[in-house]
Amino acid sequence: MTAMSLDETRDFLDREFPQLNDGVRAYHLEAVGPLTARMRLDHHERFLRPGGTVSGPAMMALADFALYAAILANLGPVALAVTTSLSFNFLRKPGTDGLIAVCTLLKVGRRLAVGEVRITTKGGGDLVCHATGTYSIPPR
Repeated sequence: MTAMSLDETRDFLDREFPQLNDGVRAYHLEAVGPLTARMRLDHHERFLRPGGTVSGPAMMALADFALYAAILANLGPVALAVTTSLSFNFLRKPGTDGLIAVCTLLKVGRRLAVGEVRITTKGGGDLVCHATGTYSIPPR
């Protein structure tokens, strides 16, 4: 069981972070489950870097957003949970058909949550980015 359903988590993210989809809806939370979340980033020109590939900052935002969504779904609406660290390994040049981020929470404690995010292209295939991150959980 999760503390928040997929729809509840989506509604919370839309309400608290409307700027992430400002102008074009590009981030889509597709699933949440016990210690997991899956998010899609659609292809859009604003996420491309020279050479026609998805930029590193776009992948970093996707990983951070997926990690936050997994934490919300599993702990409930903790708006003030904040990123304390993120580490990225960019492994391959991603395609241009969008990206899928799958987050797995490795540890959820009273003060910290630690997770990993695996990013692949939307069509499947090789891992393009691997990220690990830690969030600080505010006291309840």
